Amino acid sequence: MFERIVLVTRKTRLEGLIERFNTRAQAKFYIEHSGGNFLQYQEEHDVYSEALSRLRKELCLGLKTLVTDVSLIPNVLFSKKDLIVTVGQDGLVANTAKYVGEQPIVAINPDPIRFDGILLPFGVSEGRRAVSAVIEEKAAEKKVTLAEAQLKDGQRLLAFNDLYVGVRSHTSARYRLQWRGKKEQQSSSGLIISTGAGSTGWLSSVVNMTQGMAAFLGHKPKNKLQFNLEWDSPKLVFVVREPFASRHSEANIVAGVIEEGTTLSLESNIPSGGCIFSDGIQADFLDFNAGTIAQIGVADHRARLVVPSAYEQRESYNE
Repeated sequence: MFERIVLVTRKTRLEGLIERFNTRAQAKFYIEHSGGNFLQYQEEHDVYSEALSRLRKELCLGLKTLVTDVSLIPNVLFSKKDLIVTVGQDGLVANTAKYVGEQPIVAINPDPIRFDGILLPFGVSEGRRAVSAVIEEKAAEKKVTLAEAQLKDGQRLLAFNDLYVGVRSHTSARYRLQWRGKKEQQSSSGLIISTGAGSTGWLSSVVNMTQGMAAFLGHKPKNKLQFNLEWDSPKLVFVVREPFASRHSEANIVAGVIEEGTTLSLESNIPSGGCIFSDGIQADFLDFNAGTIAQIGVADHRARLVVPSAYEQRESYNE
């Protein structure tokens, strides 16, 4: 079934600093002059490099291997014969899943001490076993619903966690919202459209703010406000951030659940700087300037994350 392993990596913080300051010595001087501990950057880099080197040796399974930085992923042509392996933080998984279609993703945590690894079920020592299970069609998987923004000219953008629609600078955005037969002119600091996987992230911060304001104003709900969406739930949740009611804008439609097969329609009235970006990456965006109409809905395919089988989970527990 598979002919190639695509190993997706990400530059370490140290590599980013060296790119910025040209040399390691200059990067060291900058960090220490700012009161930081350069040794932490070096240790993090060394752990990641050693993990990547070990993994590359472990994955010598007779398949071709392509090693690519996540920044180049939008330019890679993926096929149904590719098996994806990510090595890095949780965000690396989210920003890879948007481009690989329905190809299985084995997510490796190269540094469990530093990375939480909510989306990283495998350590480096488990990488070969996980990839072999996929090749042998014995792997367990978890499907993840993706969000999609589509423009009338055919451009589209997927999101693993969430989409943001508004002004790049997060200042006031003006647009017309159409939802369940109702239309409303709005002015806000933008909308967040969240998947089940992202519902504990950016969306939860808006919920926390709402609950905190309600308590401040003396309205205490009986239960804690939260959205309980499973990762594979065929639904999205949208919220309007800081909607402003005026003579020219309304604030009646501020949240909703987008079911599969339905869409939220947004028409931009933003002269310039309007954008739609996904998963917190502003470089990954669509222009959303005046006249642009975006349809937001559930994507027609799911991301496939490889997870430990029930047997492997028992073995890990026993260890």
